[in-house]
Parts: sequence; C-alpha cells; structure tokens
Amino acid sequence: MTAVESRTMPIGAAFDRMPFTRRHVLIALALFIAFVIESWEQLALIYVSGDLGTGLGIDEAGIGVVLSAVAFGMIPGVLVWGPLADRIGRKPASFWSLLAYGVLALASAFAPDVTTLVALRVASGLALAGVYTITFPYFLELLPTRHRGRAAVYLSIGWPIGMLAAIGASVTLGDLGWHVVVIASAVAGLWAFAIRAWVPESPYWLAARGRQDDARAVLRGLSSPDADATFTVATDRVGRPLDLFRGGLAKITVVMLVLNFAFNWGYWGLQTWLPTLLQEKGLSLSASLGFAALSALMMIPGYVSASLLTGRFGRKKVFLVYVMAAVLGGLWFATASSTVGLYLGNFVLSFFSLGAWGVWNTWNGEFFPTALRGTGYSWATAAQLVATTVAPSAVGALLAHATGFTATMLVINAFMVVTALLAIPLPETEGRELE
Repeated sequence: MTAVESRTMPIGAAFDRMPFTRRHVLIALALFIAFVIESWEQLALIYVSGDLGTGLGIDEAGIGVVLSAVAFGMIPGVLVWGPLADRIGRKPASFWSLLAYGVLALASAFAPDVTTLVALRVASGLALAGVYTITFPYFLELLPTRHRGRAAVYLSIGWPIGMLAAIGASVTLGDLGWHVVVIASAVAGLWAFAIRAWVPESPYWLAARGRQDDARAVLRGLSSPDADATFTVATDRVGRPLDLFRGGLAKITVVMLVLNFAFNWGYWGLQTWLPTLLQEKGLSLSASLGFAALSALMMIPGYVSASLLTGRFGRKKVFLVYVMAAVLGGLWFATASSTVGLYLGNFVLSFFSLGAWGVWNTWNGEFFPTALRGTGYSWATAAQLVATTVAPSAVGALLAHATGFTATMLVINAFMVVTALLAIPLPETEGRELE
C-alpha cells in the first residue's frame, strides 16, 4: 500500500482539487432536465386551465383544487423521500421517484372525473416529491468545491425552461385538450433512465455508509486526484428528522423553514394568478401568455448573473441584494400605470427574484451534514410546498374580495421583504467543504 493510498481525509476534501470535467457536464444535463420536468409539472396545467374547466365542468374553485393537487401530494411526499434518500441513496430515490411519477401522470390523463383526477395528481405529487427534493443536494454532492455555487445556480435555469415549455405546450398542444399536455408529462418520466445511466451515487453518501471502495470508484470517475484516500465523515449514523432541531442546527432549521415559506409564497402567489392579474390590467389571454414567456426569458440572465457573482461575493450578499432588487421590481410592477411599466417592473422582478432563487437553491442545500442533507432539504421543500398550496387560494381570496391589482401585488411583495430579513442570520457557505 502506498503513502497516497493510506491517507485519511474528510470526504469533502476530495472535492477541493477536483477539476470540472465532461462527466460533470453529463451529470448536470441529466439533473437539469429533471428540474425542467419538475417545473413543467407544476406549471403546465395553469396555462390550459380554461380547457380543463370546460372539459370537466368545474368552476375556478374546482380548477384551483386540481392545480394545487400535485403540490398537496408533494408535501407529505418530500417528508418521506428526503429521509429515504438519506437511507437508500440519492440515485435510487431519484430514479424510482421520477419513474413512478410518469406512470401516475399517464393514468391521470385518462381520469373519468374530477375526483379521480385530483386523487391521481395527489399521488403523482407524492411520487415526484423524491426527485424534486433530492435534485439539488445530489448535484451539490458531485461537484468540485470551487464550482459548486456557480454550477448549482445554472441548474436552477431549468425552472424558466420548464415554464417556457409549459407555455409552449399550451400554445401548440392546447387545442388538443389538457389530456395531451398531461400525457407529455408522463412521457417525461422516462428521463429516469437517463439519470440512472449518467449520474453516479453520491460519494458523500457512500462514504457515510462505509462503502469506501464504491466512493473511491465514483471519485476516480470524477477525476479527483485524492480518490485513493480513506474518507471520514461527520457522522456514520443516518440522520433523523428531529436531529434538525438539536444543537446548533436548530436555529438554522427554524429560520430556513420560515424563509422557504415566505420566499415561495411571494413567488407562487404571483405566478399562479399572473394571467388573471394581467387581464385585470387590460391584457388579453394571449398577450398574458406572451408576457409570462418574456418574464421567463428574463429569469435566465438573472440566474446567470447570480452564478457569476456568488463565487466572488458569497451566497448571502448576492441573495440579499437580489431579493431587495426584486422587491423594488415588485413595487414598480404593482404601481405601473402603463403596459410598458408593467413589462419593465415585471422584468426587474423576474430577473432578480429568480437569480435569488438560484442562489438559495444552492445555499439551502449546504447548511446540513451528509447524514441530514436529504432530510433537511426535504423539510425546506415541504415549507415551500405549503406556500405553493396556500398562496393560490389566498391570492384568489384577495381578488375575489375586490382588493385590486395594486393591493394584491403589495401583499405578495411583503413576503419578499420578510425573506430578506430572515436571510440575515444564516451562515455563509461559499467555499466551505460539505460535511
């Protein structure tokens, strides 16, 4: 045995000198498409909701139940899949989650009535929760330390791409009915096989489970110059959810949960009702879809700019600046008196809010050790999904009581201010090794 082979080091140190290789690009592509599918599923039916209501004979309240069903199913789903991914591994959790989602989505396309459709969409949410929860922690655990922040923010671009795909589907497939859009969602579930083929198991998870040889094999495939060492981990015991609320993690966990709720409330409350809000300002449905598409395009440079800045200035500073800039964009959008003002305000809001989301998706996955990373991210995702479920109804209630466009937007914007305040006490993680 050579001196190199007998070295002992923390598993995170094996990523410090690791180069970013073509293998990482392939991994990024596989998980990027998975995130596109996650975005697509949550947004696709929003843009064909009119046909959904006509086809099933339901009103706006019934449509809201159908649209919220996936998010409702994902809330308990993420709380199951996160700890499960910490136990069985990131790779099998991602594969079986996405594959099961595809099967259930296909079944929902042939639902005979609204009750069956809602039940199947809840079940598909339970299934999709696995890959939704683990995509970012999984990616973070395969990246070189110095590239982790930038690459993970780029992964977030999958969200606007999924949004654009959903809008495109409503334009190209909408005339064929909502069933066709759902079938397209089901076909996307086959991407699970690409993940199984291209993405290796996390070396962090393998080392934590005592599978040193398997961890070394993955690290060699990722071109780590330290792949032949013996690796130590923060703990060899699989974390339990209550561990999130013990010791120094307790404060981080509580703040992180409230921040996830507030941030997603501010985002989702707007996105769900954006076509309706725009029509209140005089835009037609087709013009509203075009507006949403342009907003999605503005999200992409927001992500790119955030990815370039986070490595230089750190997660916290970039996140805070982007959230507050998004607040200003929201104020501009809320008080706009012309169509040009609406466009410009929403472009600023989209650019900075989604850039902040890109940073948060990375930062949020770096607070917890390997034994708790999947579990911690699952609780974070659950908090987001509670907001995703509640916000559409809450904003709908505001609109139903004739609160008006400006007042509704200011309420949504207030949640962004709360988000910035909550981020202040969280620790900076830029350049730190994952535990």
